[in-house]
Amino acid sequence: MSKPTDLVQGTLDLLILRVIALEPMHGWAIAQRIRLMSNDELRVGQGSLYPALHKLEQQAWIEAEWRPSENNRRAKYYKLTRAGRKALATETAQWERLSTAISLVVRPT
Repeated sequence: MSKPTDLVQGTLDLLILRVIALEPMHGWAIAQRIRLMSNDELRVGQGSLYPALHKLEQQAWIEAEWRPSENNRRAKYYKLTRAGRKALATETAQWERLSTAISLVVRPT
């Protein structure tokens, strides 16, 4: 049986895009924000987060710049690009369709 923290394939990109749409942030802060926004249900490990960030950067949906973090260490801050905002809208619409379809099966009327 799957655990609630197991992410449906493809949802991590959507979560990352949604979180950095709020404000630019570094990797650790992205993982923390996802955890907090999901009431501790979703935890994203570094082994999943950084490859996803790299992939989103290659797709030009996000871009990064080095800046000092809250504790004055150099960190790579990620922000959405124009293409990323478009992708976020598309991914959100697809997720809503999928979750509605799954709900129809899981909770039949």
